[in-house]
Amino acid sequence: MTKNPCVICGACCAFYRASFYWAECDDATFGGVPVKLTKKMNAFRSVMLGSYGGKPRCIALTGEIGAEVGCTIYARRASVCRNFQPSWLDGVYNLRCDQARIAWELPPLWPDYWQDNFPNAA
Repeated sequence: MTKNPCVICGACCAFYRASFYWAECDDATFGGVPVKLTKKMNAFRSVMLGSYGGKPRCIALTGEIGAEVGCTIYARRASVCRNFQPSWLDGVYNLRCDQARIAWELPPLWPDYWQDNFPNAA
């Protein structure tokens, strides 16, 4: 059975800065992003530790990029992470997904990827 490419890939978590509205953290919202894993970016935004700088990798990312990855705070992840969709999911191209994959020497996803691998997906 083919795995969802996101649990293999993880490139977005090790390529982009994960910044979001500060009130998504658990010191402001019950069940929010653990504040201990973030840094204040400015008056309005927090950022996940490790997801900025020369070689970004979110502190919550586990595993090996391109092999098998996971998020230690998946149920509590920020909106920026929840809203990031893999390319061609629901037929929508995501250039940023492909850019992160290419940076990690992974092939871009293709338009029929989801139908070819998950034909019963809605």
